[in-house]
Amino acid sequence: MEPSQIPPRLALKGVTKRYPAVVANDNIELTVMPGEIHAILGENGAGKSTLMKIIYGVTRPDAGTIHWNGKEVHIANPAAARELGIGMVFQHFSLFDTLTVAENIALGLPGKHRLADLEERIEQKAAQYGLHLEPQRHVHTLSVGECQRVEIVRALLGEPQLLILDEPTSVLTPQAVQSLFQTLRQLADEGCSILYISHKLDEIRQLCQRCTVMRGGRVTGVCDPRQETDASLSRMMIGSEPPSVQHDDRPAGNVVLAVRGLTLARAHPFATALENISFNMHEGEILGVAGVSGNGQQELLAALAGEDRRVPSGAVLFEGKPVGHTSAAWRRARGLGFVPEERLGRGAVPDLSLAQNMLLSHQNAQTLRRGFIRRPVLRSLAGGIIDRFRVRAQGPQAAASSLSGGNLQKYIIGREVTRQPRVLLVAQPTWGVDVGAAAQIRSELLALRDAGCSVLVISEELDELFEISDRLIVMAKGRVSPAVPTRQASLDMIGRWMSGLWDEGNDHAHA
Repeated sequence: MEPSQIPPRLALKGVTKRYPAVVANDNIELTVMPGEIHAILGENGAGKSTLMKIIYGVTRPDAGTIHWNGKEVHIANPAAARELGIGMVFQHFSLFDTLTVAENIALGLPGKHRLADLEERIEQKAAQYGLHLEPQRHVHTLSVGECQRVEIVRALLGEPQLLILDEPTSVLTPQAVQSLFQTLRQLADEGCSILYISHKLDEIRQLCQRCTVMRGGRVTGVCDPRQETDASLSRMMIGSEPPSVQHDDRPAGNVVLAVRGLTLARAHPFATALENISFNMHEGEILGVAGVSGNGQQELLAALAGEDRRVPSGAVLFEGKPVGHTSAAWRRARGLGFVPEERLGRGAVPDLSLAQNMLLSHQNAQTLRRGFIRRPVLRSLAGGIIDRFRVRAQGPQAAASSLSGGNLQKYIIGREVTRQPRVLLVAQPTWGVDVGAAAQIRSELLALRDAGCSVLVISEELDELFEISDRLIVMAKGRVSPAVPTRQASLDMIGRWMSGLWDEGNDHAHA
């Protein structure tokens, strides 16, 4: 068959989806050819996730048609989508916490599977793509990054004709990103089409052959991203170039939080043990923590936030006083803020309104009086965050679960920033957030730093850490590297350190 006669792998015509308060998808046209790597680009709330859910059978469109390999289809549910050959990795994962990795993957595959055989297949597929997975581990022991690896491997085991990937590289080192790209190109060469959703404009320009840009539920353009610049793609996506983030060098102040020889055994068989961790956090400084997900970052945050009560008293010092034994509530009351990497269920209660979710961090004389909740105050505080951080939500009464991932992240960051904390611990601040919102979040963190706050940022976005951090440390296998001033670090050096190789002749052993 001539190339011009080959039907598209996927063609959407006039697809529309309305909700009571918003038109999420408005007359969408999208064509993906066999073997094409096609990017979907748009700011948070642009309608990308709704469109992907329609393609994957999670959501029914109100109007329009879907054609698959030249034939009109009605995709009733995800099982029907998988039967056609559509695989998807969601931004918010669909895994059962109490089951193992292998059991979760078995649920997403048709037919029956011997668990031992499946575990072997999982290990082979994971190794093929450079994604480390342990099939026997229970999902509740995994970090967010490790959960994403499970979803990617589950989708690939289904041998899809179309693979939908939502922010797939946020869990990988720079070296592993290139390995994944090589794999995706190999899949495409074998005829698999790939729909690639990412906010990393440089990735889209490097990997994708075509790009459909969405804004406000509509398609605003289709282009070849290889012919565009980051600035031109940003203009198509948000109508302007993202604001620049100003990072001025300034001397740090006194040590506010110090970690001294923190060693903790595993809390469960699949946790990462912490081994002799020591570092200082200063007033007016951002300390960046780099590392591949699952190397002890979650365990370190739990120890610093007061959630792990096994910490020896003298292993954590707050303003010179031993506080390792104190509770999370005690630390919050004295000015410690905390943004976990898991937004829904940890950073926010899904079924509660944004106003009610304020109580997770704002329990004080302003919001509580004689044991009664002051609801108007909560609504006012929530409304202020929605306005200041440009959160797309139907007001303070909107349920947290109704927001897109990026908008919920902006809200949670805003909730902590407005407390004006003495110390702020942040995990993955801009994961899945569009370029405009990411720039705003980074600017807010820098403004906190400039106001004297001590900020710890754990991120797998190395570009982000280099942009906002004053000093960097790296976590690998439960250990922490020496601290190095960001201006003295390089991407290549940090990439090596992420494999635990900082002791081999580095110049910063005593930084």
